[in-house]
Amino acid sequence: MTRLRLANAKTRREVAEARLGISEPTLHRIETGKVPVTAANVRALCWLYGVDQSVTDALAELAVGTSQEEWWDSNPVIPDWFKLYVGLEASASQMCTYYSEILPGELQTEQYALAVFAAEQAADEETAQRHVKLRMQRQKALFAREPAPRLAFVLGENVLARPVGGKAVFDAQLEHLRDIAKHDAVDIRVLPFSVGAHAAMAGAFRILDFDDPDDPDTVYLESHVGALYVDEQHEVDEYRRIFQLIHDLAVPLEEHR
Repeated sequence: MTRLRLANAKTRREVAEARLGISEPTLHRIETGKVPVTAANVRALCWLYGVDQSVTDALAELAVGTSQEEWWDSNPVIPDWFKLYVGLEASASQMCTYYSEILPGELQTEQYALAVFAAEQAADEETAQRHVKLRMQRQKALFAREPAPRLAFVLGENVLARPVGGKAVFDAQLEHLRDIAKHDAVDIRVLPFSVGAHAAMAGAFRILDFDDPDDPDTVYLESHVGALYVDEQHEVDEYRRIFQLIHDLAVPLEEHR
């Protein structure tokens, strides 16, 4: 795709400004093979570059092989919109996370996670079990990484006030949380109710940073049916500013009562 872009004398900025739904940082990741490219993206780029239909069809068929397959790529439980996040998580050097309702998946115990999925009242209990197993697999991979990624969490006090799964499950979850907070590379803080209004009241978000200067930092925003990946520098900087504001107001987990 890089050769096609250069043959058309287009910069990545010009492609991003063509309103294809592909930002400049995302195009960089596609061209350097750091994320899989979808057939839809291939067809959109080929249209912009004026590629004929036969070549476009051939490139779209090759799109499924644009990245080395990892354990999550072939997992039928993981929706396509989340596979990109799992890949980014696996290579991020730092993640800054704000959650206000529940604990982030990487901090959950298995029983807490089961209670979360049970609350969604899914018709297929087996699918919920597979999702929990996947969550535990992600946790294991994340905390086994060397060097360990730096993990900073700000949790709304509501997270520690909601007894998900009942008292026994929640007590075990809190103990697990305290154990994780002892890791040198982990910073868990609580944003007390007493601070009143704060900068992150619009909702949960996650900032993923990467050591490679050519790999753009990304903000991940998740909904029930999909996710938004924000990687324009000025937008990432704004989320970073918001995270710093709430981090300064939050108290370390061990000091929270």
